[in-house]
Amino acid sequence: MVTNVISNAPLKDLDEWDDFLTGRYQEGKSESEFRQYDEKATPGVAEFYRLNHQFQTFDYVMAKEKEYFGLNKGEKSIWEAAEFLNTLVDDSDPDTDLTQIEHLLQTSEAIRKDGHPRWFVLTGFIHDLGKVLCLWGEPQWGVVGDTFPVGCAYSKDIVFPEYFAKNPDIGNPVYKTKYGVYEPNCGLDKVHMSFGHDGYIGEVMKNYMPEESLYMLRYHSFYSAHRHGAYRHLMNEHDIAMLEWVNKFNVYDLYSKGHTKPDLKELKPYYDDLFAEFFPEKIAW
Repeated sequence: MVTNVISNAPLKDLDEWDDFLTGRYQEGKSESEFRQYDEKATPGVAEFYRLNHQFQTFDYVMAKEKEYFGLNKGEKSIWEAAEFLNTLVDDSDPDTDLTQIEHLLQTSEAIRKDGHPRWFVLTGFIHDLGKVLCLWGEPQWGVVGDTFPVGCAYSKDIVFPEYFAKNPDIGNPVYKTKYGVYEPNCGLDKVHMSFGHDGYIGEVMKNYMPEESLYMLRYHSFYSAHRHGAYRHLMNEHDIAMLEWVNKFNVYDLYSKGHTKPDLKELKPYYDDLFAEFFPEKIAW
């Protein structure tokens, strides 16, 4: 199998960001405990957020949406996309215990075990497929990371908010205001989020998955909103109701990962049937 290696990247692998989140959002943390936890972040995690907050500008996001949201990277089946993501090997950890596909199956199988609807199980499998952006040359800080609105003031509830001081938008007379380029309670469908795997996979799946799933896909990394209550001034009542689904999903996103290898051979017939229920043979990426 051909592998693609991430080099010159602050995170030793994309899972390092996931591990940071899992620890940060353990139940029961107070606001002061969040700050204390952040201060203990590894240098790689801190550098990752520094780059993310400096370079995720409104203009950057608009350019990346134009580049990727047209879905012009060719057609792949879900298995083909997952196998493509499986070629991603991080340079510091080429012998990681679990493949990317096995990570996806851990999440979806935890959802399935709890008896959730089939579309919810499928959401668990596909939610991280947008990380294929790494394989098209996008930097780590443009693929993963907590997402946030651009074109308006940054919330203090975003992790490492001090790193926004280097973002050029911080001095823009419009972007630095509470509402920025948006209208009050305009709805999240009108809001441009920092670019990454969440928004991209939401675009890929928008013609196939139910609305609850699309909220999970697009906003599962929007932690300042669904964990801290930020940005309610941009949301409408429908968004707030839909965030309940995002919260249901995030339990599995954060806490389903372990070291037990799912048996792909045994599980494949179930997922073949699941994919065929929701998708044509190939979809645009």
